[in-house]
Amino acid sequence: MDESLRHVNPNPALKANIVSKTFFWWLNPLFKRGYQTPLEEADLYNVCPTDASDYLGEKLRLQWEKQLKRSEQGKEPSLLRALAATFGFQYMLLGFVVALEEGTKVVQPLLLGGLIRYFTPNTTTSRTEAWMYAMGVAFCAIVLAISHHPYFFAVQRIGMRMRIACCSLMYKKCLRLSTKALNESSVGQIVNLMSNDVNRFDQAVIFLHFLWVGPLQALAVLIILWHELGPSVLAGFVVLLLLIPVQGFMGKLFSKLRHKTAVHTDERVKVMNEIISGMRVIKMYCWEKPFGQLVEKIRGSVTLLYLSLILCVPQSFRNFLLKPVETVGCLLAIPQWKISKIGV
Repeated sequence: MDESLRHVNPNPALKANIVSKTFFWWLNPLFKRGYQTPLEEADLYNVCPTDASDYLGEKLRLQWEKQLKRSEQGKEPSLLRALAATFGFQYMLLGFVVALEEGTKVVQPLLLGGLIRYFTPNTTTSRTEAWMYAMGVAFCAIVLAISHHPYFFAVQRIGMRMRIACCSLMYKKCLRLSTKALNESSVGQIVNLMSNDVNRFDQAVIFLHFLWVGPLQALAVLIILWHELGPSVLAGFVVLLLLIPVQGFMGKLFSKLRHKTAVHTDERVKVMNEIISGMRVIKMYCWEKPFGQLVEKIRGSVTLLYLSLILCVPQSFRNFLLKPVETVGCLLAIPQWKISKIGV
């Protein structure tokens, strides 16, 4: 049932101005009510019309039908193109916000360095310049505070919309499946797609912009360090470049493990659904122990190993290998800079 039919509590975000949305002031009434009394279902706001399942599902359906027409021309339909046509423009606009944020992170240390030079002996920095540097550092901090949280809120909202639209599209597709198609597709596979796989949209949209912002930021930092340290900065930068193939290898390994985990997850969900649907027969014939052993066997299979690898390998690789290598890169660059300074 549509939740708006149970209670009417319009979402204040619909009428909030740009300042209220930037600082999330439209949530203050909800926070105040939650501070005074425990929140109930009627206190929650209704879903915004732009986040509703029927609205998002219809938008994605129209784009998906355009992709299906490509198959008539001998071209392969692509869900990625349909998602890009539906949500791509909104997501591209957020690229300016993340570019502003990451650019501010590059500029702020330069301003802070200029401010610190004012307090060094025999400085050539004037008092007016020091005040300008201080104002610049404060302004950068304000920009970071204003841009960081609205950006992450906006990109996660787009990821949520992608997930909802895909779930709506899958639900409508399931209602139109024939008996033959239903027999070929297991219930566990459908449940896994709608409850687990679509959650990757929420994670992917957060870091997707950094694929193009990251190289630009690295190039800007390299130019600044070249100006400060000279050619010796290449010693540390090359070490970081050597990590790119390693990261690519870890990404492929992660993808393979994720694919194998999805297969085991589909099997596990399928068996559990069959057991739940046939629980009456299982109880009548006293088959609890055999099916219990079957469930234990599935849960104790390679799935847990894959899950542990997926969760532990990237984090442990980052903590115990990448961090020391990055430190070595810095240690290589600083001695080279000192040697070039003394002319050895």
